[in-house]
Amino acid sequence: MAFAFPDERWLPKSVLCLRDYNLNKFGHDVIAGITVGLVALPLAMAFSIASGLTPQAGIYCAMVTGFLISALGGSKTQIGGPTGAFVVVVAGIVAAHGVDGLFMCTVMAGILLVVMGATGMGTGVKFIPRPVVIGFTNGIAVLIASTQVKDFFGLHLEKVPGVFWLRMKALAASFPTWSPTATILAVATVATMLVCRILSKRIPGPIVAMLGATATAFVLKLPVETIGTRFGGIPSGLPHLVVPRWHAGLVHGLLGPAFTVAMLGAIESLMSAVVSDRMSNDRHNPNVELIGQGVANIMSPMFGGLPATGAIARTATNIRSGAQSPVAGMIHSLTLLCVLLFAAPLASYIPMAALAGILMIVAYNMGEWREIPQLLRLTKTDISIWLVTFALTVFADLTVAVEAGMILAALLFISRVAATTTVSQ
Repeated sequence: MAFAFPDERWLPKSVLCLRDYNLNKFGHDVIAGITVGLVALPLAMAFSIASGLTPQAGIYCAMVTGFLISALGGSKTQIGGPTGAFVVVVAGIVAAHGVDGLFMCTVMAGILLVVMGATGMGTGVKFIPRPVVIGFTNGIAVLIASTQVKDFFGLHLEKVPGVFWLRMKALAASFPTWSPTATILAVATVATMLVCRILSKRIPGPIVAMLGATATAFVLKLPVETIGTRFGGIPSGLPHLVVPRWHAGLVHGLLGPAFTVAMLGAIESLMSAVVSDRMSNDRHNPNVELIGQGVANIMSPMFGGLPATGAIARTATNIRSGAQSPVAGMIHSLTLLCVLLFAAPLASYIPMAALAGILMIVAYNMGEWREIPQLLRLTKTDISIWLVTFALTVFADLTVAVEAGMILAALLFISRVAATTTVSQ
């Protein structure tokens, strides 16, 4: 007998999928969930480290938010967790306001996302012009790659500056300290991921590359920095539930970053949901998706996690692995939990160069470089907006870039409406 729901507009996909769920679909979800959980492990640690946090913060985030986004979101196969889009803004928040400031900002962004979804703004995100979105992703990709140069080449640099041009200057000055061993390991990691992609899109390149690099470094006793030497390893067991400390004096200064996190989260999650729809022949609910994303971000800091959104690459891996419902995303979270409980000490042997290699591939993939030739065929106004958004993202502050991007998007929308509107008497 089919389930009958009074109003499907506000129901999560996990509830709607109960209509025709069965053991066969559950079997596919288990396989997909375990696969994407293993893929998410190195990415979660790499994003967290690049953001200036400990590797376990990324795992906690992927575990908690991944479960909630799947359970409460509006997409059937979306996988949530920390992503590259947040690396730069999170690092800036931590540097300026500390970890408490980041937790406050994440909760504030979560509340904004819930409000956006509850008021129907999810359907409006798709109207953000493509030049603005590509400008963001191009700029963020460049920034992520620049933050990984130190570990990719094994440079001896005490602290990497947050400002792009100062960072590049410091990296250039420290280049004589580069490590051939770390560089070879990082290049081998990149090559392994590329070979895995060529052989089959079903092969989890990040986990294969990470395991290969870790085993090589351990067996050969290579003189490279690891998670253990930098962070002392990853603690086993469940994360402790904590209530983020609120500092009234920080609220005003965090409004801009919270808006940035919310907008980036909304844009990336709904872009990922669209990709999911195309691959799985489904249709997501953007407003329910934003509500699920919001709740997940409100809860993430309570377990020591960072901001989260839908992850396009992990969502694609989930679908290719046979996911049939949001249950796969929940099993992905349980897989990460099992890693924390039973294999956390092994993570201390993972080389930092390997994680840098993985993030270099992530930066390239998220850059959407293939769309640039199409952009160059658009109007001069579109090209100008793309270049301004890109330049602000790289050379200014990401918060400024998002705010300017939204203003440019509104002006472009108004100009296009005016150009296509005729006045009649």
